[in-house]
Amino acid sequence: MRNFFAFSALSILTLVIIFLPPITAPPLSTNSRWIVDDDDGQRVKLACVNWVSHLEVMVAEGLSKQPVDVISKLIVSLGFNCVRLTWPLFLVTDESLGSMTVRESFQKLGLIESIAALKIYNPSFIDLSLIQAYQKVVSSLDENNVMVILDNHISKPGWCCGNSGGDGNGFFGDQFFDPDLWIKGLTRMAKMFKGVSNVVGMSLRNELRGSRQNVKGWYRYMQRGAEAVHSANPDVLVILSGLSYDKDLSFIRKRPVSLTFSGKLVFEVHWYGFTDGKAWQNGNPNQVCGRVMKNMMWLSEFLLKQGWPLFVSEFGMDQRGINVNDNRYMNCFLGVAAELDLDWALWTLVGSYYLRQGVFGLDEAYGMLSWNWCETRNSNFLQRISALQTPFQGPVESKSELHKVIFHPLTGLCVQRNSFLEQLKLGPCSESEAWTYSTQKTLLVKGTQSCLQADDLDKPAKMGSICSRWKIISKSRMHLSSKVSHGATVCLDMDSSNNILTRPCKCLSKDITCDPSSQWFKLVDRTRGSGQTKAIMSSEKISCWS
Repeated sequence: MRNFFAFSALSILTLVIIFLPPITAPPLSTNSRWIVDDDDGQRVKLACVNWVSHLEVMVAEGLSKQPVDVISKLIVSLGFNCVRLTWPLFLVTDESLGSMTVRESFQKLGLIESIAALKIYNPSFIDLSLIQAYQKVVSSLDENNVMVILDNHISKPGWCCGNSGGDGNGFFGDQFFDPDLWIKGLTRMAKMFKGVSNVVGMSLRNELRGSRQNVKGWYRYMQRGAEAVHSANPDVLVILSGLSYDKDLSFIRKRPVSLTFSGKLVFEVHWYGFTDGKAWQNGNPNQVCGRVMKNMMWLSEFLLKQGWPLFVSEFGMDQRGINVNDNRYMNCFLGVAAELDLDWALWTLVGSYYLRQGVFGLDEAYGMLSWNWCETRNSNFLQRISALQTPFQGPVESKSELHKVIFHPLTGLCVQRNSFLEQLKLGPCSESEAWTYSTQKTLLVKGTQSCLQADDLDKPAKMGSICSRWKIISKSRMHLSSKVSHGATVCLDMDSSNNILTRPCKCLSKDITCDPSSQWFKLVDRTRGSGQTKAIMSSEKISCWS
């Protein structure tokens, strides 16, 4: 039998974060579609991970697995600069819950073994009230320079979210969702964390849904909630979710939100593979990606064009890599997230739960961390999101520095020259060439006459002075296609060693068994110097307890 309380040093390959300058410069505000710091208006990109604290225990998950400071340091080592920390409304509106100690909460749910583990890993939490425990987690994140967004995830503590709002938490007026009580809770949390420098935003409510949901009610209550939060704590960003499980903000297209304050409003949206059912598994990925992108543009992406920040506060996938639907969706999502340079929060940090839906110690397949909260569940996924953890663009930039990188969602890498050779390979986007895409559809290295050249089928793509014309084709808009000398059509592709080749274009028909991901590339606008942090792969070790 495994000894849960034995200490052993486990280590994982991590991302080292080099601060250029420090990530956090709160309070934050907005400048058109960008989130910026208040000092010099520089872009601050939210690259967050969700840390669950809204279930029946009402304690941040994982404290029976690792010391809170170890978890906070792991978050930083994985390249995240921010945590979306969930909380249930009743935590701050039900005095009997708010005053309950951590020990009492665990005992009430029969989590005796977790109490014993908590005494070893986080003994200072045991006799804190649940509110104090929540504050202590925020404090640990502050000590490690991690920003926090307080997310009111649900009213009654428990797993979110029931179908059609049937859990009584879905929309204003539901059994556990009293609008006046909600305003009271938001106000209390806003005041509680006023002056806490790393608390940079408040997400007013997660995934509004159910039979009661309606646009009129959304405006009535979400605007009230926004005003209440801003009045209680004018420093924080106010983050508004949409309808239908936070998929739909289309109603704002014709009727903007009306508030007495400005410079603090952000909208959030959720996007998972299962959002579209089994479409990714049962359809051609190119066609599904094109259709889903078009739908997203209608439901939420228009806000960027209207000059509002859009925060994808939940996205994620089965980290075990066995879910075809998730695997295909993620390639499309990462391409879109890079192209739009979105702020985001991954679901989830959590490797396992104290208690979820009646199951003790439930393993979380979507978790970045493994069951023991020490090892990463999927180290390849870290590489894929690392390029998105730094800004590609920002509001304070020189147009003369604007260029493109050629991003590859399957690997999270970008096209670059192979040392001094003219051949091309995939490598870190921070080391990518600065490309320009001309009106003649040629791809040149900026400031040179050297351009991307297609030689022949199944040959390496290379740099040369004779420029090939590259068209963006397919429904996904992620195939870069050209013609070679004898007239054959080729697409950029990669081999097992990350070398760039030109191969026959694949998956352009309705074939549902085809996987085009090796040939998906996205031309992404970037401005040199816009990034505030740099994430690089390192062999440095982080030791954990297990």
